[in-house]
Amino acid sequence: MTTTFAGLGVPSELVAVLASSGIVEPFPIQALTIADALAGRDVCGKAKTGSGKTLAFGIPLLTRTTSASAGRPRGLILVPTRELALQVFDVLVPLGEAVGRSLVSVYGGAKMEQQIAALKAGADIVVATPGRLIDLVDRKECSLADVSMVVLDEADRMVDMGFLPQVEWLLRHIPATRQILLFSATLDGAVDHIVRRDLHDPVRHEVASKSVTVEEMEHRFLLVHEMDKSKVLAAIGRNHPRTLAFVKSKRGCDQLAEALRKDGINAAAIHGDLPQRIRERALKEFADGKLQVLVATDVAARGLDIDDIGIVVHYDPPPDSRDYLHRSGRTARAGESGIVVTFVLWNEELEVRRLQRRIGLAVPIVQMFSNDKRLADLAGWEPQPHEAVGAS
Repeated sequence: MTTTFAGLGVPSELVAVLASSGIVEPFPIQALTIADALAGRDVCGKAKTGSGKTLAFGIPLLTRTTSASAGRPRGLILVPTRELALQVFDVLVPLGEAVGRSLVSVYGGAKMEQQIAALKAGADIVVATPGRLIDLVDRKECSLADVSMVVLDEADRMVDMGFLPQVEWLLRHIPATRQILLFSATLDGAVDHIVRRDLHDPVRHEVASKSVTVEEMEHRFLLVHEMDKSKVLAAIGRNHPRTLAFVKSKRGCDQLAEALRKDGINAAAIHGDLPQRIRERALKEFADGKLQVLVATDVAARGLDIDDIGIVVHYDPPPDSRDYLHRSGRTARAGESGIVVTFVLWNEELEVRRLQRRIGLAVPIVQMFSNDKRLADLAGWEPQPHEAVGAS
């Protein structure tokens, strides 16, 4: 029997908005968690980015929170990055309008005055990065005394980025009677500490990961030459819409985007040193399909919720297997398959072979130049052992 949003107890107004967007059947994490969250339980959900977590916590939050006074929100969503704050906000605003709930997003890198004005105008729910919210609380521009529901999204990422003390500070300023919904790709270490200390008798739900990280992706490892490297990426981007390329440095990010533009590719860079408005514009243009290639540092490796990324390119090989999986996870989203390409220079070959072994892959490294016709259809050919570098 198919689970429906209505069957989970979701209000008809929200069911209608979801249906108008073509969302009629819950993803597994939504089917598992929404009913418990609507019942007022603390929920601990283990699921990867791209599994539908935003609606899993957003629907109960919009349903259970009440109207707030100016500067005193009722609901709070804590996220690790500005990009994720904006994405969560964009997903939930139309749903909020359907049930009369207002949302405000607050994050660093944007003008605080505008965020203060939005809070004073009234915000039932605040989507926030920890540092900016603490600033606003310290300035007495936002009180957490009325918060009844808290979401900790990408909790493992917040821990990785060093936000645990800030999260704990914020939780201390929220009434102990609050309901907490925590979502994370992993639930060990410091995340488990949060669960044990701050959640009350949580119900735990886990979406079994079918190792989307490896089996549900197609992997290509290309031996490229330094002088031809950006042109190989240009050849890929020319034929594969929404190509996301990862580089190891901010400077390299800017240089590669410029090189691609000189090759006639509509490309943009995204990294931590760019102004927020530039990053937001690049993300929007990429999501809208206006950019052929988005060049990113690892700031974009987690939390980006952009549909239809067909190709992820490790322009610079990732430093370890965990980074390979995080970066690559941008393409195989919510059950969709995708292609992951790793560029290898001659002096990186040994390390890349080690990386393959650590993630359980044995894919031939194939030499390729920018004029190779196979770059136009990376899914249309399978690397064969006899093509491998060093094969006799």
